[in-house]
Amino acid sequence: MPHRPDSELSAVARSLRALEVLQNRPGTTAAELGERLGVSDRAARRHVALLREAGVAVESTRGPHGGYRLGRGTRLPPVSFTQDEAVGLVMAVLSGQPEAVTEAEDVVGGALAKVLRALPEPVARAAGTLAANVAATPDRRATERPAPAVLGALVAAAASSERVVVDYRGESSREWTERVDPWAVVVRHGRWYLLCHSHRAGAVRTYRVDRVRSVTPTGQRCAQPTDLDPVAELERHLGSGWQFDTRVSFDAPLEQVAEWVRPTMGRLEPLPDGGCVLVGSTSNPQMYAVEWLAQVPSAFRVEGGPELRAAARKLAERLTAAVADD
Repeated sequence: MPHRPDSELSAVARSLRALEVLQNRPGTTAAELGERLGVSDRAARRHVALLREAGVAVESTRGPHGGYRLGRGTRLPPVSFTQDEAVGLVMAVLSGQPEAVTEAEDVVGGALAKVLRALPEPVARAAGTLAANVAATPDRRATERPAPAVLGALVAAAASSERVVVDYRGESSREWTERVDPWAVVVRHGRWYLLCHSHRAGAVRTYRVDRVRSVTPTGQRCAQPTDLDPVAELERHLGSGWQFDTRVSFDAPLEQVAEWVRPTMGRLEPLPDGGCVLVGSTSNPQMYAVEWLAQVPSAFRVEGGPELRAAARKLAERLTAAVADD
């Protein structure tokens, strides 16, 4: 799905809102329309012009009792969404304008609420939870959007507590198939994550939804934790539970290092001496050392585990050899 700029998304939403106003309040003036849309009179006239360009018959009458009204006989067909289309629209809003979710008067937020009402009740409930999670943890980084069909299937499975089989591609391009109990889908740190219980690992896992290749329902019910806080639970498990443990200490304070550390690298904790330590795990120590750790500008020491220390040592030897005199 192509990304639409926030301004374009808002313009479309306001034009649709203008159409709704004219349906319900024939004779609305440009000033009244602008007030309802939260724009100037001139901008309101532009939205009317956009409706006319789209083929909607909008008539205007001058005078004290004049205003805009839809042409005689104008009937708008009902709008319906497939699950994938509705989830795709929710993704577009949450990715580009997450603050609209909590702003009652926002036209985009109003449009999102209508989309949620068009979904089947279990999916709408889960999508509403998804929207609340995004609003609770705003992140202005661009969000990587997964396939709407995959996201919709996971949201629906989490809503109905149904176990699913997923085909997944890991960080090192390794692929596997496993059964999972989906708990929630959360947008965090510019990415969509599936929080679930993995039967393959026998533990809680956080998987990137954009790396899920397919989702197959099993028809089996699964248990979900009571009083689950998806955002807090996701934060606890990002960067943990992988094959090789990692531990890296930094001389710089946590606030300075945090902007360079991906959430999947582990959990940053402050140290008494003013530095901080990064504790996590990885399935690919070489990638962790070369692509992630080497990008951090602060001085650090790889304290564990042995696999990450070996990968960092190998990287250091390569760089040293590259600048050595003959």
